[in-house]
Amino acid sequence: MCCRAARPPAASVLNSGSWLRVPRLALRHRLSILSNGVCRPAPWHRRPIAFLGFILSVNALRPLANRVALYRSFPTRLVSRAWGRLNGLDLPTWLRKPIYSLYIWTFGVNMQEAAVEDLHHYKNLGEFFRRRLKPAVRPVCAASCLTSPADGRILHFGRVKNSEVEQVKGVTYSLENFLGPQMSCSDGKTLLSGPQVSDQTVSSTSSFRDHLMSSPASDLFHVVVYLAPGDYHCFHSPTDWKVGLRRHFPGSLMSVNPGVARWVKELFCLNERVVLSGQWQHGFFSLTAVGATNVGSIRVYFDQELQTNTPRYRKGSFYDHSYVSLGDQVKRPEGEEGMESLDRGVVLQKGQPVGEFNLGSTIVLLFEAPKNFTFCLQPGQRIRVGEGLGSL
Repeated sequence: MCCRAARPPAASVLNSGSWLRVPRLALRHRLSILSNGVCRPAPWHRRPIAFLGFILSVNALRPLANRVALYRSFPTRLVSRAWGRLNGLDLPTWLRKPIYSLYIWTFGVNMQEAAVEDLHHYKNLGEFFRRRLKPAVRPVCAASCLTSPADGRILHFGRVKNSEVEQVKGVTYSLENFLGPQMSCSDGKTLLSGPQVSDQTVSSTSSFRDHLMSSPASDLFHVVVYLAPGDYHCFHSPTDWKVGLRRHFPGSLMSVNPGVARWVKELFCLNERVVLSGQWQHGFFSLTAVGATNVGSIRVYFDQELQTNTPRYRKGSFYDHSYVSLGDQVKRPEGEEGMESLDRGVVLQKGQPVGEFNLGSTIVLLFEAPKNFTFCLQPGQRIRVGEGLGSL
C-alpha cells in the first residue's frame, strides 16, 4: 500500500520559497515529455501520411530533368483527344448557361465582343470556345505592315541570332528543329522542303537562318503570342502574303503556359504544330500554330486535308503539303472572301481569318524584313487581333 508523503505546513512552504519551484518543475516535466515525443517519432509504418509527405518532399528535391521526363511521359495526347470529344457533346439547354457562366467568370471572357452573346446558342463547349466576334471589335491597323494574328500575350520578340529562337527569357530552341529541314529552290529562293522544291539540300556548314533570307540587307525576326483559355481562339493573317507550304509536325501536347516553357527546353519543338510558310513583300514569312494540352485540333480553313492529334504518329516525323500549282483544288471556305489559290500558293490578306484552336495555345511568327524594322511591343503585354506589331 502506497503511502502519501506528509504535506509540509503552509507557512514553511511560503517561507522557503519552494512554491515558486513547484509549477516550474511541472512545466519542465511536461516539456521533457513533449521533446521526447518529437525526438523519438513513431515508426514510419505507423504514420502513413507522414511517410507519404516524406516521399513527396524527396521527389521535389530530385533534379529538374527527372521531373521534366516524368511530365513528358504523361499521355497528354490521349487526354487532349478525350477532352476534344467531351467538348463535342451537346449540352442540355438548361445546363448551358451555368457551365458557360462559370467558364466566363474563371477566365475573364468578354462576351460583349461575341457575335452571339446568348449563351444558349452554343450547343457544346467546342462551339463556345470557337465563338466568332463582332466585325467592328477587331479593326486592322492600316499604318503597320505587320499586325497581331491572335488575341493573347506577347511572350517574346526580337531578332533571330545564330539560328536560335528565344522561347522565353533565357530559354532558346533551334530554328531548324522548329521549322524542319530546309532546301533550296531552283529560282534561288528558299522555302522549307516540299514536293515542289528541288533536292538540292542546303549545305550543313552554312547558317540555317541565312538560307531562309533572300537578301543580305534583311534580317530574320520572330514574335511569340500566347493564347490563354479565355482568349478568342481564332487566328488571322498578320499581313498580305502567299502560303506555299504546310508542314505538320505530330508530337506531344504539353502545356505552353509560360511557367512550363521556362523549364521544358525546346517545348515548341516537341509539341504538335502546323507551319505555314511562304513569301511576303520582304521575303520569307511563316506562321506556326503550336498545339497544347487539351487542344483537340488545329484547323486551317483553306486546308481540309489537315488532321491533327490523330491516335497514331511516328515520333520525329512531319508531313508536307504544297499549295503551289494546285489551281482550283484549294477551295475557298464558305463566307470567306479574298482567299484564292494561284500558281505560287494561297493568297492571304491582312486581318483575314486563317484558322482556329480548340482551346488556348501559341502562335509563332518568323519573318524576313529590312534591318530597320522595329517592334512597337513590350514583353508580357496584352494584344488583340489587328493591332500593330511593328513598322519600317
